[in-house]
Order: sequence, then structure tokens, then C-alpha cells
Amino acid sequence: MRYFRPSLRSHGVSEQQWRVLRALASGEAFEAMALARATFLLPPSLSRILRDLTGRGLIERRTDAADLRRSVIVISSAGRDLIAAQAPASEAGYAEITRRFGAERLERLQAELKALEQALLRDQPTESSPD
Repeated sequence: MRYFRPSLRSHGVSEQQWRVLRALASGEAFEAMALARATFLLPPSLSRILRDLTGRGLIERRTDAADLRRSVIVISSAGRDLIAAQAPASEAGYAEITRRFGAERLERLQAELKALEQALLRDQPTESSPD
């Protein structure tokens, strides 16, 4: 993260807030629990982050069109603007990491991390299953 923190700080965003914004920038609308899983944040931490990002106008809560009882979280246009402003610094950070570690090694590492994530998620109880 040392390649990214200075730029994130200059935009007034923490690492955890950035993870939330990046997940939402995928274009997907998330329920809070799904967003917590996607960003590897505990629900109480995510709740504080969402409150702050909503207050800053970077995200919005909307009613789910398919189920009016549910709300979903989406990135706002201001949030997309922040992502775009941070993009050059992010790309430079990733380029430096790739340069130092090597593209092939980085690709293998990412594949192994994905396999680890899948192995850890396998046989994990779902939200509706008892613990």
C-alpha cells in the first residue's frame, strides 16, 4: 500500500474507503453484507465507512427495484470522479510493483491468491445457513 497511500490521503480517502469505492466502481449495486464480503470488511467497520462516504456524496443508497424492502449501495458521480482522479497514481503504483516483482511472477501470485480465496470460501456457510 505504500505505493498508493500518499495519493489516497491527498484525496482524503482511507485504504478501506478506497476498497469500497473500487468495488462499487465495478458498476454493481451491492447490499451491505455482500459489499462487506467483497471488500473483506467487518460489517460494523463498513457501516461507519458507508456513513462517511454517503455524507461526502461519494456513494448513494437506493431502493432495490426488484424488492422495495431492500436497499442497495451504488457509487455516485462524485465517487466516479474521485476514482478517475486517483487512477493515474494507482496505475503508476501497479506499474512500479510489476516492474520490481515481474509481470509473470505477479500473475502467478494473483492466481495463487485467487485459488486460496476459493479454497477458503469452499464449504463456508451461507448467510441463511446456521453457523
